Amino acid sequence: MRDTKESRLLLVLLVAIAFALITVDIRGGEESPVDGARQAAAAVFGPVENGVAAAVDPVGNAIGAVRDSGERHDRIAVLERENAALKARLGSDDRNRSRLRQLDGMLKKAATGQYGIKGAEVIGIGAAQGFSWTVTIDAGSRDGIQRDMTVLNGDGLVGRVTTVGPGTSTVLLANDPDFTVGTRMERTDELGFATGQGDRPLSVQLLNGKAKVRKGDRLVTFGSQGDKPFVPGVPVGEVVRVDPAGGALTRNIYVRPYAAFTKLDIVGVVVQAPRTDPRDTVLPAKPKPTPTPTVTVTVTPSANGEGQAQGEDQTGDQTRDQTQDQAQDQAQGGDQAQDQDQDQNQGQGDPQATSTAAVTGRDDE
Repeated sequence: MRDTKESRLLLVLLVAIAFALITVDIRGGEESPVDGARQAAAAVFGPVENGVAAAVDPVGNAIGAVRDSGERHDRIAVLERENAALKARLGSDDRNRSRLRQLDGMLKKAATGQYGIKGAEVIGIGAAQGFSWTVTIDAGSRDGIQRDMTVLNGDGLVGRVTTVGPGTSTVLLANDPDFTVGTRMERTDELGFATGQGDRPLSVQLLNGKAKVRKGDRLVTFGSQGDKPFVPGVPVGEVVRVDPAGGALTRNIYVRPYAAFTKLDIVGVVVQAPRTDPRDTVLPAKPKPTPTPTVTVTVTPSANGEGQAQGEDQTGDQTRDQTQDQAQDQAQGGDQAQDQDQDQNQGQGDPQATSTAAVTGRDDE
């Protein structure tokens, strides 16, 4: 359609008519004169709109689904990241709690023994130092660490410092075959030397071949000259096996160490020795024996037992009654027998009188 003066005039006229109809419809409200035309238009164009909507809706739904799927994917990704962060946080919290327990136990040991310690973390194991049982800690000369210092944790003796760097140190563990420490037994004060045997119990050679040792006895460090490399009173372990004496000058026993050398984390280096020997005060408290439970048996008579007892009582009463009746019958029988005897005696006396009377009558005759 070309843009002419007539077409523009027609467009203006249609717009004016549309505005007039809208004004009339608004002012008429529910009784609008245009309502009939609206209903007629709805009846004519309604099916067409439904058909168009049915054809267009799947496309719109697909577009909405794609848009929503992208949003859901983003939300899932966010939730997965949050879950991963939460799991990492929980794992970190568990580890932190474990480390806090280790640190707390170590500080309690140090406080009991009056040891001045420098806390450190195990950051490496013995691969860098060869095949020996060693660990690397994150404390060195800048932290006051020196060679031949005692290393312990919350369980007991860990080892001694052998090499010191500016920020790290190497610790020879107590289960290394080259490790030897002087020991003292808790109960008898017997002295000896403990040597590491790798993943087996420590081998302790007692100086007294006749020493009385039993399974479960506990040992602590005896201490060294000048408190290096070992301070006194650090728990070592407890006896698990005792070799026979055999008449030798020394005696061998085997001790399970308190420290778990395969899972070390927080340790303490003793930088200041105690003023006095703590003796056995640093040893863990002995577990209290579990009392043997007392079993109490209560016998309750059953209904059958009561009935049987009652039956026995009734039978006994009947027996006693029968016995009494028999006794009475026997007594009555005895009385009757006595009466019969008396009657017989009287009867025997009467014939004598009769015969006397007969003799007298003959005499009279």
